[in-house]
Formats: sequence, C-alpha cells, structure tokens
Amino acid sequence: MGKKIKITALYERLSRDDELQGDSFSIIHQKELLEEYSILHGFANTRHFTDDGISGTRFNRPGFMKMMEEVEAGNVSCICVKDLSRIGRDYLKVGQVMEMLRIKGVRLIAINDGVDTDQGEDEFMPFRNLLNEFYARDTSKKIKSVFQAKGRAGKHVTSNPPYGYLKDKDDPTKWVVDEEAAVIIRRIFQMTLDGMGPFQICTALEADKVEIPGYHQQRLGVGLFQNRKIENPFRWSSATVADILSRREYLGHTVNFKTSKHFRDSHSHYVDDEKWVVFENTQEPIIDQETFDLVQKIRENVKRWPNGWGPPHPLTGLVFCADCGSRLYLHRVNNNKPIPKFVCGNYPSKKCTSGHRIDADDLLHLVSQTLQAIKEYSDDSPDAFARMVQALAGNKLSEELRVKKHLLQERLNRRDELERLICRAYEEHTQGNLPDRRYEIINGQYETELASLEQEIPELETSIENFESGDANAQQFMELVKKYDSFENLDTSMCNELIEKILVHERDKKGSICSTQRVDIYFNFIGTFTPPLVEIDPEKEAAEAKAAEKEAARKEKLHQNYLKRKACGKQREYEERYKARRQERMAELKAELPPSPGVPISEYHAAKNTTESRPATVPDSVTSLYDDAVAV
Repeated sequence: MGKKIKITALYERLSRDDELQGDSFSIIHQKELLEEYSILHGFANTRHFTDDGISGTRFNRPGFMKMMEEVEAGNVSCICVKDLSRIGRDYLKVGQVMEMLRIKGVRLIAINDGVDTDQGEDEFMPFRNLLNEFYARDTSKKIKSVFQAKGRAGKHVTSNPPYGYLKDKDDPTKWVVDEEAAVIIRRIFQMTLDGMGPFQICTALEADKVEIPGYHQQRLGVGLFQNRKIENPFRWSSATVADILSRREYLGHTVNFKTSKHFRDSHSHYVDDEKWVVFENTQEPIIDQETFDLVQKIRENVKRWPNGWGPPHPLTGLVFCADCGSRLYLHRVNNNKPIPKFVCGNYPSKKCTSGHRIDADDLLHLVSQTLQAIKEYSDDSPDAFARMVQALAGNKLSEELRVKKHLLQERLNRRDELERLICRAYEEHTQGNLPDRRYEIINGQYETELASLEQEIPELETSIENFESGDANAQQFMELVKKYDSFENLDTSMCNELIEKILVHERDKKGSICSTQRVDIYFNFIGTFTPPLVEIDPEKEAAEAKAAEKEAARKEKLHQNYLKRKACGKQREYEERYKARRQERMAELKAELPPSPGVPISEYHAAKNTTESRPATVPDSVTSLYDDAVAV
C-alpha cells in the first residue's frame, strides 16, 4: 500500500474591515497569490480553505475549523497564508495555534511577513501577532465611537426595528407603527392584565393561529429572519412574550446601548439597565405608560408555572407577613379540602415561627368589601372623601420626602469627606509618607466610591424636586376608585392597580380556624384608608354580640378538645390513618381545579363564583376586622 500524500492547505480569510483596504485583500487576490506561490515552490496536492466576511478575532470560523480538523487527523504537511493576520488577530490564540502546528510537524508559511517555520523561528513573530490584534482592537474602538455618537444623539443604533414597528419609507431613521403587529402587542399586554402568564398567552396565540414575530417580519421582508426557514409560524415561546412585555420601545421611547460586545466576542451580551440611554417620545407609542407600569408590577409580583394548581390568585404577590416581611404564598389545598390559603414563605424557619395563614377567598372578600365601602362613601360624600384622601396622601408623601432628604444629606456629607480624604492622601504621597502602590489602591477605592455618589446624588435631587403634591396623589386614587362601578369580582389587574400591599398578622388565637385576625391594607398613592363605618342599631348590635359570644364559647370548647388530642397523640394517629386517602383526594382535586391555559383569570373566577356558593357577608374570621376599622 502506497504512502499517503498529505495536502498543502491554502487558507484565505476576509473580514468586513479588510474590504476597506482595497482589492489586494480580496479572496480572489489571496487565492491567486497562494496558488502562484505553491506552483513556484513546488507544493503539490493543494486545497483551499476559505472564510469570507468573518473577523479574525473569531476562531470558530468554518473554513479554519475544517482545516484544523485535517491538521488533527495528520493530513496536512504545510499551511500557506498571505500574512499572519489571516490566521487571526488574537495574539494569544494565534500563538496556541502555531504551537499546535509545531507539535504536529506542520509547516507554516506567511508570504508577506517572510515567515517560514522550516527556516527556523522568527523572533519578531510574537510582535507581528500583537500588532495584528492591535489593528482589530483599534478598528473596534473606532466603530464603537461612531455608534456611541449616534446613540447619544438620540438616533436608533439598531439596524432593525423591534416587532411592532417598521422603518418609515420616507425617512428610514424614523419608526412607524406596524398596526397589524401592534394589535397583537396590545392583546398580549391585556392578557397579562387578565392574569395570564407567558405560557398561557403562548397557548392562546398558537390556538388562534397568530404569526410569531419572526415569521411576520419575514413575510413583510424585514428583520433578521428573511433567509431562515421557520418550521412552525404559530409556535410562540414564553421568552418572546416576556421580551415584548418588557420593551420600553412600545412606550414610544428610543432605548440605546442595551447590549455590549468585546472585539474578541462573537456575540453581544446584555448589560444592566442603568447603562441604557433612553430618549423619550421619539416615535408613536403602542402601549400607554399606565398599562406598561401595571404589567411590570404584575410580572414582578406573580410567579407562574405552566402546570399545577391553576391560575394565580388575584392577590398573589401583594400579600406579606406583618412580622418577618416575607411574601405569603398560596396553598390551593389544606387538610384535604379545596380551600386556598395564603401562608408565610418563611414558615417554618427561624425567620418566622408562625404561618400567618389566612383564607384566600375570605381575604379577597374583605378587600372587595373595603373597596366597595370606599366607593359608596366617595359617592355619598365626595367632598369629605376628597379631604380625607388628600390628608392621607400628604402624610405619606411627607414621610417619603423626609427619608429622601435624609438620605441625600448623608450622601452629600460622604462626598465632602471623600474629597478631603483624596486631598490628604495626595499630600501624604507627595511628601513621601505613602508608598506608590498603597496610594494607588487607596485613591482607586476613594475614586470609585466618589463616582458612585456623583451618580446617585443628582438622582436624589431630581426625585425630591419632582415630588408630587398630596393633592395630585389623592386625585389619582379618587380617579381609580371612580373608574370601577363595582368591586364584587376583583381580578389581577384591579388588585395591582389599587393595592400597594397587604400585611397579614397572626391570628389572635393561633391554631384556631375561626379566630380573629388583623389585616392591614395599603392602597396605592395614599397608604391605609378606612371609610367611616355605618351606624348600627344598638339593640341589633347587642343581639349580634351575644350570639357571637355564644359561638366563640362553642369554638373554644372544640379548640380545647383538639389541643388535648394533639397532646396525647390521638390527633397524629388519626392523621397517619387517613394519610393515603388524603393524598388520593388531593390528586383528584388537582385534576379538577386548573382551568384550560387559554382562559383568562377574570373569566375563571366569574365561572367559579357562579358554580360555588359564597357567603353573603364576610366570614366570622374577618367580620370583626371590618368592624374594627379594617386595617388601622
């Protein structure tokens, strides 16, 4: 069997930057040069490996990788290139490649650089590689400076508008609304307000045969998907929906510098939003600010899973423990019964030794009754209602303003102190009392902290200057209340729009299911608010009090019996005996509870309310709270 003849690899590479240097860098010119050189020097069995339009800072180039695979297989005797920059512009990786070629016994020739590894090592080769990388770094810096100037002037730096916008035919630097896509965007935001998560939204859009953004833009001949084959044009992803819900561009703003890229990287990466540059009102908005802010609040509060116990409760994300501050999470089944309850997220642990359990439907009913009472009071006594709300809003703003002013003064004092410390360190350094290395470390720490303060102080000053008056906040809350005719069927959107948070305290009698329990409701813009209570007939009030006392005595007796069974172990025996049956029952309930993914939460609760009997009044466990001014 004859000896295997190895190939002579002729490698050509051209990047976009090289095209600016003229025809001498073209792929055709490189091929002609390499072929002429190989014929002149008697190289046989040549094969071309080419990468066209790919930067030398990348080493996952298809042609280069195919050539290196042949090197690994021992099929290459020599590699011939126009110059060393064709191999790459990262001097460290080029050095690694050259070391690999040396180990494999592969000869490397760079014609224009006069490099031939068979003639011995070239001492200047590392410097050439370093200069090649410097060229790439310098080019990247120049391109970045152009984009920075363009972006900071308020112009769009992205080459393709996001889904929902198109380039203006008369002026490509401006965006106009794509009405066909804008309808879908508004629908996605509305479905989120209805309590649906990204997975449920995707399911609904796919069922309605709504085109995904990539396919829609491909059909219009725009975007990045024009040359890609899309298998399923209706298969939406949760990531796509989540991205649409977070885009500030739909408010009519230009958002630049959301991503960054090092000249050695092949892909960009996202940066923190503090580094973004936002120019407001540069194009027609698709979503209004109020809807956008409400959706962000809902997405921050509500965590959803595609499977499980159905849609989130309308109050999910708004209920907190009054003792440890942790969020209360919803448990759909308790003690083998389909009774949803909110339970502290830190229980049981050292952070919180009590569950702060509260019936979710009772809590929702309490909130509904409170809002309905506020609504009736605002309709009956609008002037008195306005005065009370204005006073509360003013008190809340005064407290927030005091905190911000105190924080601003602390930051100003620290800035003055840092400036003095920097001057003192410099004096010590110039006098020779502080070594150079120590001075650089100390001065660097001071400068970093000072830069952070210089950024935070203007933000605090602007916040204080733009602080709204109590009247404006009061007016916003009153407009929210008047916006709705009734609060009987609260949904996720209404709860997040009206309520800031709800604090739940532990029951007055821990372990008793019917004990009284304090709940603090904080409304947006004004904080806590309790409408004046309606006067009750004294005789009726006395009769109700006597009946309540009798019922409380009965429940206390039952509770004491439970504690006795628990102490002697009988309760544990009972629970173990029926544990298997409880688990089966829970599986049955789980199969019955969840609605279909496309059903909005408002429709789900409406259907639930029509099929299940609800108490006409607030349950006993909550009635006393309302009688005691709800959440004072």
